[in-house]
Amino acid sequence: MSNNSNADIWIAGAFAAFTVDLIVYPLDTIKTRLQSPDYTKLYRNGTNTGFNPSMFRGVYQGVGSVIIATLPSSGAFFTTYEGVKSILADANPTVNAKPFVPTPLIHAAASGTAELVSCAILTPAEVIKQNAQMVDNSRSDRPRVNATLQTIKKFRSNPLALWRGYSALAGRNLPFTALQFPMFERIKESIRRYRDERGIRTNTLFESALITAVSAGSGGSIAAVVTTPVDVVKTRIMLAAVQSGPDNANATASESAKVAKDALVDATGKTIEAVKENPLKMVKNATQPKPGHKGSIQVAREIIQEQGVKGLFRGGALRGVWTLVGSGLYLGVYEGGRIYLAQRRGDAIDADEYARA
Repeated sequence: MSNNSNADIWIAGAFAAFTVDLIVYPLDTIKTRLQSPDYTKLYRNGTNTGFNPSMFRGVYQGVGSVIIATLPSSGAFFTTYEGVKSILADANPTVNAKPFVPTPLIHAAASGTAELVSCAILTPAEVIKQNAQMVDNSRSDRPRVNATLQTIKKFRSNPLALWRGYSALAGRNLPFTALQFPMFERIKESIRRYRDERGIRTNTLFESALITAVSAGSGGSIAAVVTTPVDVVKTRIMLAAVQSGPDNANATASESAKVAKDALVDATGKTIEAVKENPLKMVKNATQPKPGHKGSIQVAREIIQEQGVKGLFRGGALRGVWTLVGSGLYLGVYEGGRIYLAQRRGDAIDADEYARA
């Protein structure tokens, strides 16, 4: 796994995630609002010829929850990705001077495994973030509220509902990373070969980070547009997850106390016994949609019925641009960061080693 320690990978991945979150988060907020089922009602003017000002207000709502969760999730992603990629590459036999399993498949398998780990950490924050992005703070006739805290309140009676978006998030990220990372690795290798053949390689930290950024942005934007339909469905499911909590986000103290009391009464009855008998089953049941909650296929069908196939690609162009910038910065900062950390320890590192990693 090159000369990097796990600490290097966690630090570089976390710093990259933090940087990207701050820069491209507003684009993600606008994308969420474009894909929401209430887009026309909340963010279009009366004649449906333009956007309401509220479309572009509060674009950093929910960013705190994402930053907190992104730091460990990105570190877990890159640690898993580098580890699995290294293990599979070492175990891959060579046949006629060529690897038996194509390298793009190894990259896809490594990135897919890493996503499953990362999504388990990121899902609650993603659910909170997307619902916080939809909180309307644009009205002057009522006081502004903390969108993140208001969203969290809705899950107090059923916090496990925060993980109901896991399958939707993994369902979006798995095909995305399976497409992006093989393209990313191939484009990066091609750029380096091109510069080597013309004798213009500098093997500097800046060059390595720039090549990685261009490669990641190019591969990521293509993968983003292709996977937009599953992203739209994921957004709808996560926005609906809030329905598991109290219906009124501004519930009074007495109402909140009643919710807590009801939960306690239930906990002292059958629920606590069921948890003792089979805790894994209880957690699984708690994270499954309740009757009336819609699955991915049902949500996709409803979108097609309401808006046609084009409804599944709403926000696709913005998602492509956002990913072009975000992925480029994300992996560019990550690559540069881990090389810098290794060099800082005095290790002899060059870009070619990382290209083969």
